[in-house]
Amino acid sequence: MSSGYSSLEEDAEDFFFTARTSFFRRAPQGKPRSGQQDVEKEKETHNHLSKEEIKEKVHKYNLAVTDKLKMTLNSNGIYTGFIKVQMELCKPPQTSPNSGKPAPSSNGCTNTLHISSTNTVGEVIEALLKKFLVTESPAKFALYKRCHREDQVYACKLSDREHPLYLRLVAGPRTDTLSFVLREHEIGEWEAFSLPELQNFLRILDKEEDEQLQNLKKRYAAYRQKLEEALSEI
Repeated sequence: MSSGYSSLEEDAEDFFFTARTSFFRRAPQGKPRSGQQDVEKEKETHNHLSKEEIKEKVHKYNLAVTDKLKMTLNSNGIYTGFIKVQMELCKPPQTSPNSGKPAPSSNGCTNTLHISSTNTVGEVIEALLKKFLVTESPAKFALYKRCHREDQVYACKLSDREHPLYLRLVAGPRTDTLSFVLREHEIGEWEAFSLPELQNFLRILDKEEDEQLQNLKKRYAAYRQKLEEALSEI
């Protein structure tokens, strides 16, 4: 397991990122589970914190920090701090052939990032790809936050306009409560469905495959009949 440090403020070439997702098991009768409600509540309060509330949260956050990665509150209400992002890529992304840097690891490499409360998820993804000189489009990647509540794990894909450091501030510094992950979009899409739904998709695919096979057999049977009729006339 390796780690790296980077800053969105100190070096335009050395950026990094955070995470959120939308993978929740559906609750009975279409009601969101408590974990999903908590996520939505966090989003709603994001733009409604006063300077005093931010100051109090930053103070409590710093008291709980155990790794010296504290947040700093500026007089204008903007705060800076650190996030750790885990790489969960199914394959190494394409990098510039002349980069001289290895592609991000796909086996759980974690990077420590220094960002501002004004930085968005979209900016952080672009910064991370720029850091590794990745040539693939940022649209192919997504940031997720992984929440641990009531002995269950909720993975939530973050929208490009969300602010990762705010999520870190609200959750506190403990990564076993909230952690951030970078994934390719394809990895997370199927996690949005329950096991019965995935099994139903397989049944639908099997049915469509069987229908296609039957249609193909009928076509060749018709061709065969015409050939046999033509041969019998010769």
